[in-house]
Amino acid sequence: MSVEAREARQPWILLSPALGAVLFLLIIPLMFIVVYSFWLRSATGTDQVGFFLDNWQKALSDRFYRDILLNTLKIAAITTLICAVMGYPAAYFIARSKGNKMILLLLLMLPFWISYIIRTMSWINILGTSGALNTLLITLGIISEPMQMLYNEATVILGLVHFLLPFMVLNVYVSLEGIDTNLEDAATSLGATRWEAFTQVTLPLSLPGLAAGGLLCFVLGAGTYITPVILGGPTDAMFANLVFEAIITQLNWPLGSALSLLLLAVLGVLVGIYNRYLGMAQLAKGLG
Repeated sequence: MSVEAREARQPWILLSPALGAVLFLLIIPLMFIVVYSFWLRSATGTDQVGFFLDNWQKALSDRFYRDILLNTLKIAAITTLICAVMGYPAAYFIARSKGNKMILLLLLMLPFWISYIIRTMSWINILGTSGALNTLLITLGIISEPMQMLYNEATVILGLVHFLLPFMVLNVYVSLEGIDTNLEDAATSLGATRWEAFTQVTLPLSLPGLAAGGLLCFVLGAGTYITPVILGGPTDAMFANLVFEAIITQLNWPLGSALSLLLLAVLGVLVGIYNRYLGMAQLAKGLG
């Protein structure tokens, strides 16, 4: 074998472990799901092998699935907006801090040391009828009996914000860290106020990080399952809950596969639009 051929093969040899992991852990399981989505669940409870479009017709035409998909996207959008409004000031404060930046980043990362399920369930002890907030309000005489604050759409959004806010802060922080602070000083030296320097210089330059954090929060929020199960009511199910019910409760793998691929396709379109106009580099920086 020539030297040129060995050099051409070397990158593929080095990439083979990663490519193998992607192939066996992502692509092949996804292909199984695609195949399952065209099978049919018979009345006897067995899967009928073949090429049927019944599951896709049901997933695309049934108003029940469409309404829950739209509601899922709405909840994810509201959550992303709240994370952006709350996360940007926090990221700006950390990025512009002088001596305690590492401590602030450590405090931001602390929630990741605790299980997501435990963090979500902690809201029951805070907002429950016998939780800390109701107990405090009754003790202060503000209310005479406990209020029902759990198991609604607002608490689902609250739980998602609690879960996703660090992702937004980290992405915006990485973007702000890459902006030369001398640009703000130059703007102020040319007559701009601090607010004008921020809105006309810093904010536009940090928008890629804000968009990366928004994409990450939206995708994770739309695909969540635990939060609506723990904090939501019977009418607050999200699309991932439908997939769980179809596969685990009804044992209808073909329908569950079609529903999961539908959600994957919708989110994939959004990721594709983001990649087309902004690219995935900023998102990789935030995750790194």
